[in-house]
Amino acid sequence: MRVAPVGGTAVQDHVALAEIELCGDLIIAASAARERLSLESIDEVLRVAEERERERG
Repeated sequence: MRVAPVGGTAVQDHVALAEIELCGDLIIAASAARERLSLESIDEVLRVAEERERERG
């Protein structure tokens, strides 16, 4: 079994970290909702519209 050495040698994958954050946001929204989240609500939580605007501009 290999163990990562202590001392900050771990590599951060910023894409993976962003995906984990979005999943967390979605889990929080789903747990707070009284009903199933609509597709529009999911898009809002995942900031889909913001990303599309950023890609356009």
